This record gives sequence, structure tokens and C-alpha cells, in this order.
Amino acid sequence: MRHQVFLLFACIIIAILASCSSLVSAEVVEHSFHVQNRTITRLCRRQVITAVNGSLPGPTIRVKEGDTLVVHVYNLSPYNLTIHWHGVFQLLSGWADGPEFATQCPIRPGHSYTYKFKITGQEGTLWWHAHVSWLRATVHGALIIRPKKGHSYPFPKPYREVPILLGEWWNANVVDVENAALATGSAPNNSDAYTINGWPGDLYPCSVNQTYKLKVKHGKTYLLRIINAALNNQLFFKIANHKMKVVAVDAAYTNPYVTDVVVTGPGQTTDVLLMADQLPASYYMTANPYASAAGVPFDNTTTRGIVEYEDALLRSTPIMPILPAFNDTPTAHKFFTNITGLVTGPFWNPPPQKVDEHMFITIGLGLTACGKSRNATCGGPNGQRFSASMNNASFQFPDKISMLEAFFYNVGGIYTTDFPDKPPLKFDYTNPNNSMNPAIIMTKKSTKVKKIKFNSTVEIVFQNTALIGIENHPIHLHGFNFHVLAQGFGNYNPAVDRKKFNFVNPQERNTIGVPVGGWSVIRFRANNPGVWLMHCHLDVHLPWGLATAFVVENGPTLSTMLPPPPPDLPKC
Repeated sequence: MRHQVFLLFACIIIAILASCSSLVSAEVVEHSFHVQNRTITRLCRRQVITAVNGSLPGPTIRVKEGDTLVVHVYNLSPYNLTIHWHGVFQLLSGWADGPEFATQCPIRPGHSYTYKFKITGQEGTLWWHAHVSWLRATVHGALIIRPKKGHSYPFPKPYREVPILLGEWWNANVVDVENAALATGSAPNNSDAYTINGWPGDLYPCSVNQTYKLKVKHGKTYLLRIINAALNNQLFFKIANHKMKVVAVDAAYTNPYVTDVVVTGPGQTTDVLLMADQLPASYYMTANPYASAAGVPFDNTTTRGIVEYEDALLRSTPIMPILPAFNDTPTAHKFFTNITGLVTGPFWNPPPQKVDEHMFITIGLGLTACGKSRNATCGGPNGQRFSASMNNASFQFPDKISMLEAFFYNVGGIYTTDFPDKPPLKFDYTNPNNSMNPAIIMTKKSTKVKKIKFNSTVEIVFQNTALIGIENHPIHLHGFNFHVLAQGFGNYNPAVDRKKFNFVNPQERNTIGVPVGGWSVIRFRANNPGVWLMHCHLDVHLPWGLATAFVVENGPTLSTMLPPPPPDLPKC
């Protein structure tokens, strides 16, 4: 009996020590963001941009799983501002998620706000960015979550870790570019360049000395944390003569996948191991667009950086990789569908088997009426405004209070809970003959959301449409990861396509590229109360309305209910 009591006591002591060790290893990581305009030189000209702490990209935030992140944001710019922590679960901290009028009112010029939240149940590469207007073109940076003390990566520790942020550059004020398009209802001007870690590279004018360089040692392994921070373009990423091993996407570990090209949509992150195993020399790393919409103008240029071996004997011209064609959909689809989840990795959860909410959501472009005047003419097709929608509902943000405040305080008239589970009309979704069909191309603005019960499982079939044009749409879900069960082309056919579902090791993501002229099926468990935006991460499409939101009801106990807002939450 004494022996049993002693064992029980020893077990309790061990548990307490383990708990204390976990608490001790967690830290409070604090940053200050000073957001203001500054002038920098790119592509032969001086340009005013909005930046954080004077840098492009902004500062890299490094935390460990379990840490609490505190960021003081001082808005010294002339624009309204919020910061979104892209991919962070925000468990019971939805007030810190960031999207303007979804979870908070904007931080007005001359004001400040402090974001505070805990990073839990995640490791890998995420990022932060402005969630107002097109400011995220220059207001963004990496958010790196390492394992907590005493834990390790599920792959050999790399020699060095390197954030690689792929961006987009305009020879103009990006807010003016967006406002001009919104005023006329037409498409905005395309970017003038792509960038790697803020530098356009030597293929652009006046940019020979504005090329990112990564020095490597022969025989060493590097963890490249690739982030697509571009506004409107999906990108191919390659390094001449080198293979890369994908080990994570969107801060979720994957089975190792060896490839010579990474494909990434706006908002997505990809962690790859790069082995410096080639002849000591210089090699170009490149990013060029994957533009899936036929006949639509785009920025068809290439940004280059240089991978340079420290012991290179010859300082010759770097070797250039063979670039994929801009419309190489087979390569993009192969990459996206070959990624699988690492079931032995930390925080892995199998996909839910029982589904409570089935949704079939059509996504794509459309038109909305130009204006109230009978003679009004806009810059979109047929003299109308470009619009975008999910299930023919074109989302419009409120402007009085945020949707999360309306949810918490039970304020009516801010949103409605009648977002449809299926489109109002069934048609041949991917048939190009329907591109300008007047019976289905028009849509109306509304603030419709989907209300779901706490801890329910949601399955969504995203169906691309051919309205206006067919393209790959990167859809981002705030507040949750989801399992990608299957993807394909054409119209989704449940009788055939459900047999393709991967319930064994599907990849987890927070942003998915719905294939051009195709479909994707995802599942997630709504275990976090609050209001969570779901939208296309092409910034040209968000103000056009390609979005909705999930209102997740409170759970049954105090520990599963959304807490009150911080007292200093910005007011509208």
C-alpha cells in the first residue's frame, strides 16, 4: 500500500514539474510597430510607401509555440489600419484577428492599439499583414513559430533558417491604384514588378544592385520559409540546379515532398529544405507568375535573387533555372495535390468523419449595377461594375461597428445570417459559354454570413465558375486550419469525386487555391467562437465581394465562450 501511495505521489510531482516546465518555457514576446510613410527607390524612381519600422518587408516576428505575442501598433500613416496575423488560430482571442470591420474597427491615423494573443497548437511559418485596402503590398512580414523548449522539428535541424517573402511592386501609391479601380468599377492596374525580400532583382531597370543574395555553405541544409505576400498573383518559385524538400505548408507539417518548383498563392506559406549540394557557384532563385485566367492581362515579369556558395571558385554569371510557362496548370496542380499531412507530427488531427454542415459554394466574378443614375457607365463589361461573389452573394463589409462586436453585444442590422448553403441556380459552372450569360452574371451587395454551432464540423465544396473568366482562386479561412480532402477539374460530381477523398493523411491549410475551372473539398471543426472571415486572398477580389464569414456560436462553458473585448479596442 505504501508503495502504491509513493508511486502516486511521484506521478503527481512529475506532472506538476512538467506543467511548471511548460509554463517556464513560455514567454511574452513584445514588439512595437511604427507604421508610417517613407520614400524608397525602386525601378529607377523614388516612391512613397507605407511601411512598418521603415523596412520592406517589415520586421520578422519569432516566437515559440505556447508564447504570448504582444504587438504595439502606432499608426503614424495617413490611412486607417489594422494588422491581421494570417493563419494564427486566435483561440478565444478573436478580437486580435485584425480584419477591418470583421473583428475590429480600424486604427485611425495618429492612434495606436496593442494586439495580444497566445500562439498555441501551431509550429511553422505564418505571416502578418495589413488588412485594410491594398496596404498589405508593403505592410507585411514573417511570423515564425518554432517548437517550444525541449521539442524539435520532425526533420533534421537545418544549418540556418531564411524567410523568403515574395512580393509585388507598383510604381504608384497602391491605395490610389485601388481607389481608381473602385471609382470606375474596372480592373486595377497591374503591378510593375515582383520582389524577393523587398528587392526586384536584376531583370528590372536600375535593379542590378537591388537583388537579394543568399550566401550558403557547401554541404549545409537551409530551411527556406517561403511566403507569398503578393497581392494579386500566384507564383512559381525555383532555384537553378537545386531540388527542394517541402516539409510544411501554412504552419502544418507535411510528409517530405521533393520538387524542383514550389507553387504558392497569395497568403500561402511553404517551408522547404534546401541542400547546398551543387558545384560551388552562383545560382538564380526566381519567382514568376502562374496566371491561370486566359486572356486577362497580368504582370508577366520575373524577379530574381542569387544563391551564392561561399567557397565558389569562379565569380561567373549565375545559372538561370528553366521557368514554367505562366499558364502551366499541370505543374501547379501536381504540386498542390502531392502535398500530404504528416500524421506523426505534433498537433496533427485526423479529419472529422461526421459532418454537421454541408455547403456547396460557387466562387467567381460577376457584375453589379453601375450606379443609381440611368446614364451611369462604369469600366467593367457591359458598362457595369466588376463584382465577385460566393453563391451569387457579393459581400459588403459593415461600417458602423465590426461584425464581432455585433455578435458579442447582439446588435442587429449589421449582418444577416442567411448566407446560402448552395447557389440559387444550378448551371454548367465551368462551361465558358456561360461566361457572359446575362441570366446568372449579375449579383447584389449584401452582408450575409453563415451561423454555425460551436464544435460543429463543416464540409465545403468550392466550385469555380467560368463567369467573366476562369482562374485559380486562393481562398483563406480565418481562425482555423482545414483538411483538404480532394481537388479536381470540371464540375464537382459527388458520385465520382467523393471516392477520391483522402481521410488518411490530407494536407492541412488555411489558404487553398481552388483549381482553375475546378473544385476543392475541405473540412474543419468550428471549435472557436467568434466571427471568422473567409475570402479570396487576391486583393483585387476582396473589395469586389468574394467573401463571407462564419459566426461560430459560443460553447457551453465559460472556457469555450468568447471573452469581452479589450477596453482599448478601436471605436468606429
